[in-house]
Amino acid sequence: MPAPRSKSLFAWEPTPYLLVLVLLILTGIVRPNSPAWLYWPFLVALVASLAWLLVVLLRAGRTRTNPDQWGNLATLDGLEIVDAPARTREVRSVMPVADVQRHQPAIDLARIHGGADQQAVLVPRASRWLSMRYRVGVQLVGGDRPRHAGFLSDTAAEPWLEPLDALRLRGAFVRVPARITGDSRPFGVDLDASGLAEALTPAHD
Repeated sequence: MPAPRSKSLFAWEPTPYLLVLVLLILTGIVRPNSPAWLYWPFLVALVASLAWLLVVLLRAGRTRTNPDQWGNLATLDGLEIVDAPARTREVRSVMPVADVQRHQPAIDLARIHGGADQQAVLVPRASRWLSMRYRVGVQLVGGDRPRHAGFLSDTAAEPWLEPLDALRLRGAFVRVPARITGDSRPFGVDLDASGLAEALTPAHD
């Protein structure tokens, strides 16, 4: 099964809120004295959407997954980690991390706690808040806890997306060498992908 590129409408975070909002607006049109074929199905839909929203809110308050619904890691404990160590090559395979400008505080903390040279875990099916698009998230793990540094660009992620997603389905994630560039903000993050192909080969089996 191909790796999904985007969330379904039912998995998109704002969907239950938007549905309830639309139905509440329609209560100004659909009244108890409306035709039965219109009023009762509308009432059932309204109650069902409110119940769905309540379940979402309760689940958000109680359920803690790792990674969470946006692909952020709380810890590496309990996860299967597949290392993709650097390989000596004439041409170094480097993947710059995208969207680092949005995560400068987290990158700064990762640099303080783990140094400029550390490791990063690649998390497929990650996304930004309110975005329907799935991306491959980059979590710096050289410090005291994982910190979100950004995402792989679509071009960089495309060759690895299927095997990375196959690993995630079994609870495994790939760890690659990372380097935080720059002596002060704005920092950049480069990933060494020279060992990625070898590490991901078993994921095709």
